Parts: sequence; C-alpha cells; structure tokens
Amino acid sequence: MTIDVSSYRLLGTTGLKVSPLTLGAMMFGRIGNPDHEDSIRIIHRALDAGINIIDTADVYSRGESEEIVGKALAGRRDDVIVATKVHGAMSDDDPNAQGNSRRWIIREVEESLRRLGTDHIDLYQLHRPRPETDIDETLSALSDLVHAGKVRYIGTTTFLPSQVVEAQWVAERRHRERPVTEQAPYSILAREVERDLLPTAQKYGLGVLPWSPLAGGWLSGRYRRGEASTHESSRLERQPARHDPSLPENALKLEAVHQLQDLADQAGVSLVHLALAFVLEHPAVTSAIIGPRTMEHLESQLDVVKVSLSKDVLDRIDEIVPPGTTINEADRGYAPPVLTDAALRRRSA
Repeated sequence: MTIDVSSYRLLGTTGLKVSPLTLGAMMFGRIGNPDHEDSIRIIHRALDAGINIIDTADVYSRGESEEIVGKALAGRRDDVIVATKVHGAMSDDDPNAQGNSRRWIIREVEESLRRLGTDHIDLYQLHRPRPETDIDETLSALSDLVHAGKVRYIGTTTFLPSQVVEAQWVAERRHRERPVTEQAPYSILAREVERDLLPTAQKYGLGVLPWSPLAGGWLSGRYRRGEASTHESSRLERQPARHDPSLPENALKLEAVHQLQDLADQAGVSLVHLALAFVLEHPAVTSAIIGPRTMEHLESQLDVVKVSLSKDVLDRIDEIVPPGTTINEADRGYAPPVLTDAALRRRSA
C-alpha cells in the first residue's frame, strides 16, 4: 500500500503538503517498542508508503523517541517534515526543566536538535498550554528560534479554543511568529473539539493534526461484544482514568465501541478504518496522527485513505456518539487549572 501524492493536504496556510496520515512516534522507545531497529523499520515502511510527516516529542520516553526518529531519518531528512514538541517534564529533580518559559524552550530545542540529528525542526509545538506563563513570553522565544533558522514553523497542542485565539491575537499585535497548527484530541469517542476548537482552527487557517484518533486503542478492534476485554497493562498504568474498565465512563465507552464495531462489520470495514476515516472526513482536519507500536499496527492503518464512509454510516456514528460529545472527560487531554485547583474556585483559603 502506497499513499498517492494526490491525496496530500495543505497544512494550514503554510503551503506545505502533507500526507493524510502522520506517523506518531510516541510508542517508539521504552514506553512502547524498546527495540530501536524494529522501530526504525516501522518508520522506514511508513516513509516508503508515502507518509511524509513524523510527529514526536522530547518527553516521549525522555528523549528516546527523538533519538530513534533521528537514526531512522539519517540520509532521508530532507524528504520528511519533522514535528516535535516541548513542555513536558524532562527531569524529576529540576522544576524548571519543563514548561513554556523562554529559558526552557531555548535550552531544550538544542537537545531536541541533537537527538534528532538535524540542524532544524520543521514544526516545533507547545505540548500543552501553561496558563501561568505569558503567551507573549513563549511566542517571543519561539519566534527567535524561527528567525535563527532552528525552527521553520510553530504550533500548539491540546489548546482550548480561547487559548488558540489568544495566541493568534498576541502574535499579530506583538509581531511574533504565529502558530500555524493545532494538535487536538479527536476521535469518535472524543468529539468535543467539534463544538468550538475545530471551527476556530478553520477561522484562523490552522492545520489540524488530531491525536489519538483510535481513542488510545479503544477503537483498535480488540473489544468485541461477548468476548473478554483485555486492556493493555502499560496504558492502564500510565492513564488509568482513560483505560480502567471499572470506571462508569469507560463502561459507557465500551458499549459505544461495541455498537461501532457492529456498524463497521455491517459497512464491511475494520473498526480501525471506520475510526480513522471518520476523523479524516471533518473538513478542518489535515492529517490524523497514528501511533503504531508494531509493523502490524502500521499496516492495518495505511490503506484507510482508500476508505470512504457513506452518509448513512456517518449518520449512524452520530447516533451512537452525538456530535460534540466526549464520553469520558479524561479523553480531553487537558484540564485547565481552574478546574483542577480548588483554590482557584474559592474566595477564601
């Protein structure tokens, strides 16, 4: 299976054309596939199949993912759009080795460049918002990196619609480089971004790269009605709120998954293809991020570009999970401090 170049899509207003699937590298390294050579083979297969954009982050296995991507791209760097991210904690001891401050961004980009084995990053993204850091401080640092030639474009990840708008306005008013992309959590089971985030991205001409289109494995086809459900222990350990089957909200997800599996069977497609094709159907979406851990995972997703969902199938999906609905709050990927810190909701101490 090879993705035809004619199916490539414009990345926002950058003029770049990217494949409808982005290779996510989160699972390369100790939290997923610790075999570097096998991970490199998967990357090479994705590139040979026509995927021309790879997304990773400094925090994925604390730099190991970036190192694997760097090794895989040796001799092929100019053919690939490399995206990585900054924000996550890179030290258990240094509280400043994380976040969106100028100090950390300027320092950490050098480490990402070293690990990736390149002199520039095509798309450098803020992995999450950091409300206590002035967005102008952050955009100023990122703009300096663009002007220095170390970064080509900048983007955001899992920003609230209001934060996307603020970044755009601050960039315009302060003459900073503006974010040109947004990575949003988007799947059939997590549709809240349809309410405001995706229309906002369209309004500002942003490329949208949805993460977790398979809902962290829930839409992988492994959960079938009448069969015992087995959840990956690594996911349960890292993200129990999203994967613990004993939680009521996850029980609701499982019932939705069973209905979606029935729908996929009736439509004659795999649940993986149903899920990915659904995300790619939205006009705001540029390229869906897939995160294979094995070659089998990759191969099962590559030919989704050939899948077209009928109106009846899309309408049935809307009945199972209504537009704008996210079944489990944990799948939103970001909870603003005003919701998680009680002190921000109380007048008294």
